[in-house]
Amino acid sequence: MLWLLLCFTAGLLALIIYYKVDKNEDFDKIPGPKGLFLLHNTLDFLEGPVFAFYYFRQLTQKYKQLFKLQIGNKKIVAIYNPEDAETILSDMKYITKGYPYKFIKPWMVEGLALSTGAKWAFRRKLLTPAFYFNILKIYKIILEENSRKLVENLKCEVGQPKTDVEHYLQNFTLNSICETAMGIKLDEESKDFAKEYKQGVFDLSNLAIVRTLKLWMHSDFIFSLTELGRKQKRTLQMMNKFRDRVIDTRRETFKEDDLIIEDEDVSFKGKKRLAMLDLLLQAEKQGTIDADGIKEEVDTFMFGGHDTSATALQYALMVFANNLDAQERVIQEYNEFFSPTDQSIPLTDLGKLKYLDCCVKECLRLYPSVPVILRNIEHSVKLKDNVMPAGTQCIILIYDLHRREDQFPNPNEFQPERFMTNNPTWHPYAYVPFSAGPRNCIGQKFALIEMKLAILAILRQYRLLPVTKPEDIAYTSDLMLRSTEPVYVKIEERT
Repeated sequence: MLWLLLCFTAGLLALIIYYKVDKNEDFDKIPGPKGLFLLHNTLDFLEGPVFAFYYFRQLTQKYKQLFKLQIGNKKIVAIYNPEDAETILSDMKYITKGYPYKFIKPWMVEGLALSTGAKWAFRRKLLTPAFYFNILKIYKIILEENSRKLVENLKCEVGQPKTDVEHYLQNFTLNSICETAMGIKLDEESKDFAKEYKQGVFDLSNLAIVRTLKLWMHSDFIFSLTELGRKQKRTLQMMNKFRDRVIDTRRETFKEDDLIIEDEDVSFKGKKRLAMLDLLLQAEKQGTIDADGIKEEVDTFMFGGHDTSATALQYALMVFANNLDAQERVIQEYNEFFSPTDQSIPLTDLGKLKYLDCCVKECLRLYPSVPVILRNIEHSVKLKDNVMPAGTQCIILIYDLHRREDQFPNPNEFQPERFMTNNPTWHPYAYVPFSAGPRNCIGQKFALIEMKLAILAILRQYRLLPVTKPEDIAYTSDLMLRSTEPVYVKIEERT
C-alpha cells in the first residue's frame, strides 16, 4: 500500500512539474481552442487529414488573426494575416523549417527544402545559376516541346464525358523537370520507374501528414515497427533507384571543362544544354559537395519541380473550364500578338500576355500548391498583437492568407483583373504562392513559364468545359493542396 502511495505521489509530482515547465505566459495569451489537461489539442486531430483541413478553416473563421494549438509538448501558432507573415518570412532568423518536416527527412534528408544555416546558404548560391534568364530561355524550348506532347496525349480524351487531367499533368511536369533540371530524357524503362515514382511521392506525402497528426507516430522507433513504417521503407527504396538512375545517366556525359559560369551567364562550350544537375556534378568534382549531397538536391527538385506544378495546373484547368469567357480572352490576347500557326514564341514576348499572367496569378491565389509553411521559431518574436515564444512551431496558412476579404474583396471568386493594376491594394505579404523573403521558391520563374506554356498549348487546341466545380472539391491535409476525389474537366476540340 505504501508503494502504491509513493508511486501515485511521484506520478502526481511529475505531472505538476511538467505542467509548470510547460506553461508559457506569452503563449497562453494567444487565443485558441481549449484542450484537455496534459493532452491539450492532441485528440482534436484523431479523425484524420480531411477533418484536419476543415478544422483549420473553422479556426481561421473564429479567430480572425491567429490562433494557438498544442499537440503533446509541441506549441503551435497559426498565422494568416499579412503583417505577421511578413515578420516571419522576411527575417533570416526564422528560416529553419518546422518540426513536422522531420517526417520527410528520410526522403529529402537535408536538401535545399529542409536544410538551414550555412548549408542552406551555400546550396542556394550553388543552384541559383540554374535559373538564370539565359538558362530559362533554353528550358522554355523544352517546355514548349513537352506542352505539344501534352496536347497530343489529351486527344484521346476529346468528347469523353469527363477527364481526370492529373495523370497527364504529372507526366508532363515530371518529364519536364527531368529534361530541364536533370538534363535527361526518360526512356521506356525509366518511364516505368516514373509511374511508380509519382505514386511514391503521393504515398510519402500522405505518410508525413499521418505522422504529424498522430502523436504516437512521432517516434521513429515506433513508426518503424508499424506497417506504415515498412511501407515508407519500401517506397524509399523504389524512389532511390529512380533518382540514382537519373544521376548516373547525366554523370556519364558530364564534363567539367565544358561548363562556364560568369556572373549572370552560364553555358556549355559545346552544344549540350546545361542542367541544374551539372552544377551539382561540377561542385562534386571541386570537392564542395559529395554524392549524398547530390542525391539530396535531386530528390528535392524532382519532387518540388513536378508535383507543385502539376497540382497548380490541375486547378488552373478546372478554373478555366468554369470560366469560358476567360478561356476566350486568353486566346484573343494570344492572337493579338502572335500568329495562330506559331509553334514557339520568345521568352521575352511571353510577358506581353498580361491577361494570361493575371489568370495564372489568380489561380495560384485561390489554389496555392503549397497551402501551408511551417517554421521553427528559435527566438521569441513580436507579432502584430502578440508575442510568439521561442520553441514555438509557426504555421503560416497560405490558403487562408490568400482568401482574406480585407485584402481580396470577394476572395472566393475568380477575378484575374485584380492583378491588372501596377499598384495592388493588398499587403505585399498577403499573396505568397511561392513563399517570400530569403527562403522563397528558387524555381518560381520556371514554374510560371511552365504553367503559361502548358495552358496556352491546351487552350489553343481545346475548349475546356466544366465538370468539377470549385464548390465540389473536398480537400485533405497534405504537403500539396490535395483533393479527396479527382478534379474533372471535359475536353472538346476548338473550332
